[in-house]
Amino acid sequence: MSNIVETIKNDLISAIDNDKLVLPTLPEVALQVREIAESEDSAIMDLVKVISNDTALSARIIRVCNSPLFRGSRAIENLNMAVSRLGMAYTSNLAMGLAMEQMFQATSDMIDKRLRATWQTSTEVAGVCHVLAQHYTRLKPDQATLAGLVHLIGVLPILRYVEDQDIQISSIMLDNVIDELHPRLGAAILKKWDFPKELQNVPLEYASFQREVPAADFADLVMVANLQLVAGSAHPWTEMDWHTVTAFGRLGIDPDTNMNEEEDLNAQMEAAMALLK
Repeated sequence: MSNIVETIKNDLISAIDNDKLVLPTLPEVALQVREIAESEDSAIMDLVKVISNDTALSARIIRVCNSPLFRGSRAIENLNMAVSRLGMAYTSNLAMGLAMEQMFQATSDMIDKRLRATWQTSTEVAGVCHVLAQHYTRLKPDQATLAGLVHLIGVLPILRYVEDQDIQISSIMLDNVIDELHPRLGAAILKKWDFPKELQNVPLEYASFQREVPAADFADLVMVANLQLVAGSAHPWTEMDWHTVTAFGRLGIDPDTNMNEEEDLNAQMEAAMALLK
């Protein structure tokens, strides 16, 4: 079985090095949304028109707008009102992130469960990142949300490869392949998608716990969000001395603080995580 692991790793690494790995492409609606967001001539109605073609996406953005995180003095009843309240930049990042969910599906049960679990983790991390960005940084919460949603994107081509090749492999060995390869693959995908450079490094650096950078960045947010979500569990990361995790210092957070026990903060994190489900 270990030979299978080495074969998968070698095949994928060789494909990456020779620029032959077929990387996933952004869903069409995400590409259209980004094009509108980047155009100086675009108006809110242009964004509304594209998103409205996807009924499920439209409904989720309206739901986000009516959530405790954004709720205003009156309920939002249509997409036009929602985009007007959130703004074009926030709406486009949110729409791009939510549109990616459709990529996390497969035909085989084992791979489908894996992909859905990966998306579930990504949405939870994204929700916590949103709140951390608001409370502890000047980083944009919409980009923080997107950072959380894409930090595990490198898992996608690995699971697709296993499915396409019909490889029989145990969960433990598959975990080994994913842990080793997904950061590099994730960075390659985000570069291919022309994501901002400050997001491209997130898959590579969110688990570099002693990293040194001048100021808090999106990788720090994703790192601390992941740690908060595993706090109190049997995850290997809980066995580390969190005082050695440099991101806490840059964010101004006490590593001993359990944010789940801080009522206001926990309520906001729960609300943010629920938004993306």
